[in-house]
Amino acid sequence: MTALARGLRHIAAPVALVVAFFGAWELYSRWELYSRNSSIGDTVLPPVSRVIQAGWADRQSLWANTVPTLREVLIGFLVSVLFAFLISVLLDVSPKANKAVMPLLIGSQTVPLIVLAPLFVIWFGFGFFPKILLVTLVTFFPVVVGLVDGYASSERDAVTLLRTMGAKTFLVFRLVRLPSALPGFFTGLRIGITYAVVAAIFAEYAGAVDGLGVYIQGASGSFRTDLVLAGVLVAATVTLILYGLTVVLQRLTIPWYTAARKVSP
Repeated sequence: MTALARGLRHIAAPVALVVAFFGAWELYSRWELYSRNSSIGDTVLPPVSRVIQAGWADRQSLWANTVPTLREVLIGFLVSVLFAFLISVLLDVSPKANKAVMPLLIGSQTVPLIVLAPLFVIWFGFGFFPKILLVTLVTFFPVVVGLVDGYASSERDAVTLLRTMGAKTFLVFRLVRLPSALPGFFTGLRIGITYAVVAAIFAEYAGAVDGLGVYIQGASGSFRTDLVLAGVLVAATVTLILYGLTVVLQRLTIPWYTAARKVSP
């Protein structure tokens, strides 16, 4: 079986499920729309076909607001990954730092977005920086946890062998501990990238001049449910594309791990 055939086989089930969901949405909305006793009007749940038509008709505005959100997600997530890597190395090198810092990192994830987003707007204004900061704060934790757990899963025999041969700490880290952490790192990466889109849109809800959050909020204020749902569909599509890119990056970076999972029982 070719790689293309395997890829199509893997996506066949989710694509069929999505098509079934949209088909059910379309049929139910149409039935409710033309039902005499229906309490659901066109402004409450428009058919998916009308949502797509409205989004396409307003595609210029939709695209103009998608670009800022995508920029916030990509830059904020890049900063998040760099910060998570530095923190994970510190926690791996120093057990005392691990015991002292990890509870603080866990505590940072308990503060809800609905509290942080308005505070960041008050402290840092409506510009680009508070969005980057919020995306970074929301997404770095799963990456840190994935890396730290990965370091801990490295083979002790390999570490001991390198140390008996005179290898320094950095060489042991580069040859054994870091490769062992890559599967966990990509797991955290996939989790974090989905949070990044939500965090960016929520930050725009709290205060921004453009972005999908502003677009959805404006459409909601105008009672344009079709445009609200169009913005949601765009956000979901962006999230799926970014998630897929992390999967592709994982397969290119650690093909040995993907191959091992395929042959495992």
